[in-house]
Amino acid sequence: MDATYRALCKHGYAELTMQDIAAESDKSKGTIHYHFDGKQDLLESFLEFLLTQFEERTETIPGETPAERLHEFLDELLTADDEDAVEFRTAILEIKAQSPYNEAYRERLRGFDRATRDRIADLVAEGIEAGEFRSDVDPEATADFLVTLFHGAQTRATAVDRPPERTLEYVHSYIDETLCLASDERDGPSLEADARTEE
Repeated sequence: MDATYRALCKHGYAELTMQDIAAESDKSKGTIHYHFDGKQDLLESFLEFLLTQFEERTETIPGETPAERLHEFLDELLTADDEDAVEFRTAILEIKAQSPYNEAYRERLRGFDRATRDRIADLVAEGIEAGEFRSDVDPEATADFLVTLFHGAQTRATAVDRPPERTLEYVHSYIDETLCLASDERDGPSLEADARTEE
């Protein structure tokens, strides 16, 4: 799976071959073919692997409040850590482009979409229950909106080189100004919102 990641970063989806993946691993092309029927079979397993990693990594999100955790979660979604992450995002966009014609890819991408949406909806619901977010906010609708925004930001970053970090600024403002109750409407002031205002 690590070799597949490295090969995708180097070659992209369209040009990727089983030999490219073998070259990034300590296994021969024949050994990889023993475990996988071909490139698509391997990539289906790779997408499942990524989803499992994503779910495990986001099971616990740092932050003392639901709003802090929501900020942190969206930071992780929209911030590229390194050059490999940028190249990998391009490869994933290529795979997404195949999904209308490939049910196996589409089903695995649905898993990512569902996991992301559910995580955001849970955080919003926690914020409402904690009295941090407005009670008239719909967690599911909010999650759908933020997931759509995330996918759009990722696509624009790859297609027209617009850094997703610029979108992230507005996402943070949306959380603080639209979802969160004003400090005088809660039991206590929002230290996080105050800190962002000072910045």
